[in-house]
This record gives sequence, structure tokens and C-alpha cells, in this order.
Amino acid sequence: MSEPDYDYVIVGGGSAGCVLANRLSADPNQRVLVLEAGRPDAWWDVLIHMPAALALPLGSRFYDWGYLSDPEPHMNDREVYHARGKLLGGSSSINGMIFQRGNRADYDGWATQAGLERWSYAHCLPYFKRMETAADGDDRYRGRDGPLSIERGRAQGPLFDALFEAAKQAGHGITEDVNGAQQEGFGRFDRTIRNGKRWSAARAYYHPVKSRPNLEVRFRTHATRVLFEGNRAVGVEYTKGRSTASVRGREVISCGGAINSAQLLQLSGIGPAELLRDCDIPVVQDLPGVGENLQDHLEVYVQHRCDKPVSMAPNIKWRWRPWIGLQWLAGTGPGMTNHFEAGGFVRGHASAAYPNLMIHFLPLAIRYDGTTATSGHGYQIHIGPMLSDARGRLRIRSKNAKDMPSLQFNYLSTERDRREWIEAIHCARDLLSQPAFQEFDAGEISPGPDVRSDDEIINWVARDGETALHPSCTCRMGVDKLAVVDPDTFRVHGVEGLRVVDAAVMPTITNANIYAPVMMIAEKAADAILGNEPMQPLSIDIDAADAALLKSCAP
Repeated sequence: MSEPDYDYVIVGGGSAGCVLANRLSADPNQRVLVLEAGRPDAWWDVLIHMPAALALPLGSRFYDWGYLSDPEPHMNDREVYHARGKLLGGSSSINGMIFQRGNRADYDGWATQAGLERWSYAHCLPYFKRMETAADGDDRYRGRDGPLSIERGRAQGPLFDALFEAAKQAGHGITEDVNGAQQEGFGRFDRTIRNGKRWSAARAYYHPVKSRPNLEVRFRTHATRVLFEGNRAVGVEYTKGRSTASVRGREVISCGGAINSAQLLQLSGIGPAELLRDCDIPVVQDLPGVGENLQDHLEVYVQHRCDKPVSMAPNIKWRWRPWIGLQWLAGTGPGMTNHFEAGGFVRGHASAAYPNLMIHFLPLAIRYDGTTATSGHGYQIHIGPMLSDARGRLRIRSKNAKDMPSLQFNYLSTERDRREWIEAIHCARDLLSQPAFQEFDAGEISPGPDVRSDDEIINWVARDGETALHPSCTCRMGVDKLAVVDPDTFRVHGVEGLRVVDAAVMPTITNANIYAPVMMIAEKAADAILGNEPMQPLSIDIDAADAALLKSCAP
């Protein structure tokens, strides 16, 4: 076997890839190459770096892979659009900049599965702390000197005041930090923003170390398959423009995300043997779990017109955008916010063990694509179940890496999922009907007064629901026959020299946006790959240490 060109070939310069590029290249003797299918996150690109411009890159071929699901059978056979970042920083360069770890019970639930005992909240907490610089929150839970800068939303103004008061009127608590001792309740949200600019994984992890002589990034290089000698990965084949080339590495690490990583494994001969043979791909390892267990969060917008001129509506009008841009360049103005400054986590039913609904509040009535339901002032909440039991799958359509894979999420496919959606809409309407909103409320726009019964709610969700852009779990870690990745080493079962590190390895989706968990997973993986001793678990007795805080947060 010839000498490898690099020690580590990282496929994907997204969230996890940037973490590993930084951590693995810290040893000057380790040669690290990142293959990124997209382009650099140029310093001059306002659409990336201005938080308020977050909707503009979505759907653009310059920033976004632009996936479509297969017709979803329980959503009127709709094809659901899935934006994924196609540039350095991956989806962290085009996402909503919301930073949420999820609930501690998510990780303690992982740890009950065979082989995942070292994935409890106590084991994950030190890695969450290591990666962040958080200006707010309790030192026991929050990091102060990590690469990833976190700013707390200001959440100021009449509509945010109404939100917090309405939450109390509806019987919900107020929490000081959804990423700290108490997730449940309403509070100001953390965002990956620094001094009014997006603080992506690329800005946090790659740019500070990009001058290292042992670290290289190749842009516009689309990995087509992992190369094997026997059952050992020895490199990656990729295309750049019309040319095909390859590079050899001592190890290959797939960091493409839940969609790209599962696709790359299948293209490389790792996956369900029958599927691979149907696509005329030689089977390297029959792993039936590759592409299975696909999970995501679905959400809807519950929107109201506003009776008073107190929303952010004027700031989205085209005639004001040049002025907002100039203000942002000067370090001030509405361009510095992502608008997702507050929200909450609540239980849709009394028997829920912990919050299963997430709410984002916006002082606007607007969709992700920038369309508005009213020409005047408005406000809205995004809501959806976080712990759906719906499961989907990903399958390649051919051995051509440029063919988009078949994605079936199976939204609304289970009785529990549909029941939780009905509870979610009732919860949203209850919150927005509280006396605190009365002086602002000029009527519900969406779903509207015609949607009342359970069947009408489900039909509306089927027509109007959108992905929250959290695909995950397609190469889940574990030790059973459908597991793909070893929970301690991130190595793909049955082969050597190949690992997966990204949202694909999550066994189940977390109860929040998934960016923060992905970054934690990558930090934990870096220690495993380098052979470092894992960080010591941080056990915090919630009953003792946080009793006073929890009492103060109670409704």
C-alpha cells in the first residue's frame, strides 16, 4: 500500500468538519485535508454574515444543496424542500443561528441504550462547555473560553413583553437559561452571533487556524466515493468541475451531515446490500442501517395580525434594506438580530416526562422564504413536536453521486405524532389568546378561524407544515445489527479507516435545534480520534444544586 497523502481526509467542511479541522490539525505532525463541495464563506458576503438576512441564502444554488423529499404520503403527497448549507461552515453558515443543547433527558435517554453508556448528559456537558463562550448563564453549565461565541437575545419591546406575560398567564414557567439547569419554560434564546455578525462553525473553528501549514481545504470538490483496499478505506475520489481525481488518507472522516454522509457510504459500497446491487455498486460491507432511522422536526407558523405598529414589519420592506445594511456595517440596527430572540419549551400533555414542544416567537409574520401573510404588522410563533416517533429513510437512486438521494421522512405517519400535533396547535392558540396579547391582537392569520377540529388541524399541518431543517440519525451509533457507527470511536462497523462524525450518528433526535448537539458530538469525536482521554463527566445533582432555581422558574 502506497504512503497516504494525508493523515486525515475530512469529507465536508460543515459544522462538524470545521471542528475536526481545528482539533486534528493542532498537532503539527498530522496532515489534515478538508474536501468541501461548496465555496468559501467570503468575508464580503452580507447574505451569510448579516443575521437578519438569514432567509435570503435559502433556495439559492450558491449556498444551498436544495434537497426535496419524495412525495410525503401523509402530507398530501407534497415534496418538502430541505435546505442544507453548501459552503464552508455548512448549514451553520445559513441557519437561523439558534443555539440550543436540548434537554438533559435526551442524552440520559441515549445512555440507556447498549453501548451508549458514555453519552449521558454528565458525559456530554463538559464538551458543551469546552466549545462555547457564553456571556450569560451559570458557570456550572456554561463555558466561558471556547471557540463558539454565544449571545443571548435581547427580546425587548412590547411584543416580547407580552410573550413572557402570556406565558405566565397560560401556566408556563420562566427560565433564565434553556441551555442551563432548566430547559422548560419561556426565556431569551442563545444565538451564534458575535458583535452583530453570524458566528458560524467556520468563523469559530476554521478561520483562527487556517494558516496552519498542515491544514488544507479544497473547495468545490464533490466527494463521489470512499476508496477501499479490501475493507480498509484508503482515500476519497472526488470531482472538481469536469475533472475526477482522488486523494489518499490514513483515515477518512465523513462530516457531510445526515443526508450527505449516508449517501456517501452507500455510494462507496456500505449499506443495505440489496440496494447497492440494484445500483450496480460492489458491496464492501452490508450494513442495513445506513440511511434508515431518518428523523427531523416539522413545524408550522401560527400567525396573528397586530393592531399596533410595534412589530418588526417595516424592517423587511425592500425600500429600507439599503439603510439597514449601512447600519449593520456600522455595527448597529435591526440587521444585527436573527429575530429568534425568545421562545419556550413546554409539555403538550400532562403525562410527558419532559417538554416535547418547542416554540420560537418572532415579532413578525413571515415565512422562511421571506413571504409575508400580511402587508401590515404581525407576530407569530413557530411550533412543533420535538420527539416525534415518525421514522424515515434515505436511499441513493443510482451510483451517480450527483443524483439527489431519495428522502422519505414519513411526517404525520403515526398516531402519536398526529396527537402531539393537535396538542401543539391548541398550546399555541392558548398562548396567543392570553390577556397579555389582547391589546395587539387583530386576528389569527394562520391557520385561521376555519381550522378548529382535530381533523382540520391535521389537514392544515399536512398542507402547511415545513421542515425545521434538522435531518439526523441516518448512520446512528450503537452496537446492534442496525447500528452503523461505534459509539466510542465513531468508526463504521465492519470496515477500517472510516469514521462518521455529524448529525447522522445521533441515535434519536434531540429536543431542540440540532446545531449545538452536532458541535458537541464533533468535540467528543476529536478526543476519540486523537486517542485522548475523554473529559471527565460532570454530574450535577439537579435536585440539590438547582432546587431554588427550579422553584423560581415554576409557574
